Amino acid sequence: MNINELTGAIHAILFASGEEISLARLCEACGADKKTVRGVLANLQDKFQQEGCGVQLCDFGDSYQLCSKAEYAPYVKKALDIKRNMPLSQAAFEVLSIIAYNQPVTKSFVEQIRGVDSSSIVNSLCEKGLIQEAGRLELPGRPIAYETTSNFLRCFGISSLNELPELPREASSDAQEEEAPQPPQT
Repeated sequence: MNINELTGAIHAILFASGEEISLARLCEACGADKKTVRGVLANLQDKFQQEGCGVQLCDFGDSYQLCSKAEYAPYVKKALDIKRNMPLSQAAFEVLSIIAYNQPVTKSFVEQIRGVDSSSIVNSLCEKGLIQEAGRLELPGRPIAYETTSNFLRCFGISSLNELPELPREASSDAQEEEAPQPPQT
């Protein structure tokens, strides 16, 4: 298969899939090695970056998906009569942040950090496809662990969790003690 045929095949697979597809699966389907397929994907990504192109190639590490560009979302919503999703609440953002930075975690871990019941929020985030079950822990009761999904990455416009902003670091207790005013000596 020449490079033009390979490019066409990969483009067709990504389009027909409608969801993310792994690099390994693309290689297997096309009978090409990872380096060649990654090169074709990079070329497709450049091609889609052109002005006026309505789609983009989203890279999720070792999987890829064709998505519409954010600036064309109003047209897509109107054409497909997509109802506007309700924005996430502050509590949902808190739970999502805890899971994203500490995954995989259990509901009880989230609740321990937040100090309130978070079951309904975790369930809601699962329904929205932002988090998913990551298996069960080998602890009494075998609690379910949760992790973020590729939909989470897509919604926040990042390709990996490494792109999350760094958490602010707390000053060490020694530094706080040094900065604290000293009582007058008598």
